[in-house]
Amino acid sequence: MKIDEYIRKKRKLLNLTQQELAERAGVGYRFIRELENGKPTVRMDKVNQVLLLFGEELQPGKIKDNL
Repeated sequence: MKIDEYIRKKRKLLNLTQQELAERAGVGYRFIRELENGKPTVRMDKVNQVLLLFGEELQPGKIKDNL
């Protein structure tokens, strides 16, 4: 699952609007909107601010080989 799908799914499970999620995470509404729409360039620190609400964070990891 891609990060945009994951954030949207978690937000909806908590019955939050994008605006409410932005306020709780301390980021802008525009950031949440762009994140959920799959913007290819987003700041990892802000993504982690959002994920912190779900008790999670982004970390470096090995890329799975598609072969």
